[in-house]
Amino acid sequence: MGMTYAELSVFGRLRKEKKMGPFAMFERLLHDWRDRHTPREVADKVKRFHHFYAINRHKMTTMTPAYHAEAYSPDDNRFDLRPFVLPSFWESWSFKKIDERVAVMESKGGEGHQGLGCGRGPVSGTVGRA
Repeated sequence: MGMTYAELSVFGRLRKEKKMGPFAMFERLLHDWRDRHTPREVADKVKRFHHFYAINRHKMTTMTPAYHAEAYSPDDNRFDLRPFVLPSFWESWSFKKIDERVAVMESKGGEGHQGLGCGRGPVSGTVGRA
């Protein structure tokens, strides 16, 4: 998939615990990974994760209760109300917004991350915290 296990763990926590979709996840990781990845790389990883998540999400509905080595998944999936049949994300609003944001960032001179948040704080969804 082109991601490390540590990155997959971050994606899983943002998806299940924080209930983030592709665009919110992109904005959050853009801030968190600003020293490690370019905006294009972050966008590609987020889009690739959600592509494979959509392909494989239905398999989680038949999974039996089992031990999981992640702190975000100790339940037995009975109360998991996330949709399990997902449409293709490639033509979605969120993927288009990610592409637009990356194009704006690249046109402003490469890897400048400053000033391109959603206006709610330094990290998406952090109203009032800095």
